[in-house]
Amino acid sequence: MSDAVPWPFAGRVAGLIAGSHPLSHTYHHDHLAAELQTIVARANALVTAETGLGLPGDPDVVLVSRKEWVERNIASFQHILAPAEQKLIESNEISAAVGRRLVAAETGALLGFLSRRVLGQYELVLPTGNDGDSIAFVASNILAMERTHQLRPAEFRMWIALHEAAHRAQFLGVPWMREHFLGLVERMVSAAQPSRIGRARSLVNRALDSRRDGTSFIDDRGLMGLFASPEQSEVLDEIQGMMSLLEGHGHVVMDRIGARLLTSQARMASLLKARRSDPRTAAFFRLTGLEMKVKQYEQGERFVLTVEREAGWSALDRAWQGPGNLPTAAEIESPLLWLARTA
Repeated sequence: MSDAVPWPFAGRVAGLIAGSHPLSHTYHHDHLAAELQTIVARANALVTAETGLGLPGDPDVVLVSRKEWVERNIASFQHILAPAEQKLIESNEISAAVGRRLVAAETGALLGFLSRRVLGQYELVLPTGNDGDSIAFVASNILAMERTHQLRPAEFRMWIALHEAAHRAQFLGVPWMREHFLGLVERMVSAAQPSRIGRARSLVNRALDSRRDGTSFIDDRGLMGLFASPEQSEVLDEIQGMMSLLEGHGHVVMDRIGARLLTSQARMASLLKARRSDPRTAAFFRLTGLEMKVKQYEQGERFVLTVEREAGWSALDRAWQGPGNLPTAAEIESPLLWLARTA
């Protein structure tokens, strides 16, 4: 596999960007570890009652460093990109060798950046071949947020746990959800092709057209959307619709429970919203496609609240009845279209 994507290089790039935090190896870390299992168990019960989605037992709770979070996600990327990686290996183009290095560098840069921001991650959905039901929390980022913004630790930790418990409810409480998601990812990657001269010319033409029309060459899907084939673009729209629903639903559930239980919920919600829309990261978000992720929160929340206002909270249960009932990207923007289709 000497011709494969150099994943250790990706890890080194990520490590340089991720850095460390002074509270990572202190008693603050140990206290956080001692609390989280109980907090997650309570969040699990609250989300089950709120959503009606049944959850078996409690997940494993793992406290990780930024470096460990990167390593866990590189394993996931390695698994996801295996089909595309094999195509690069088999390609005789000189660009394939450059492409493998570029994939590693871009993946490492993205994960290094995210490792400084991510707070929690529900891991059953990670397509690594490991079916462990666990939630990983990045200790240093949680401690840094609490200290920087003078947050109440017990409330902030519960609020984060509620969000990850909501995602757990979606992927465990809806039996077909995980396999459907992994199927979309597999379709996306399987459709990848090593770049060709014709593809490069097409991108140049698009850039010239965008400049002439005064429009943006890179949309909110970033480089991923730029290089996507027509088939991949279609799958990407399916993923966008699905993830907008899940993020919006999770966000509403987290805020709704938090508003009843946590006195500082409104302030925490305001802080995270400002963090996602920070203009200092806007260019990076657009280039990497993270702008699409930010829109998933905003559009998904608007979709969920509109459906609830028009047809009641129980109307959202239609989305859990089968993949065909998931909203499309267009329906996320126009919830009444989804209601008309699924009524």
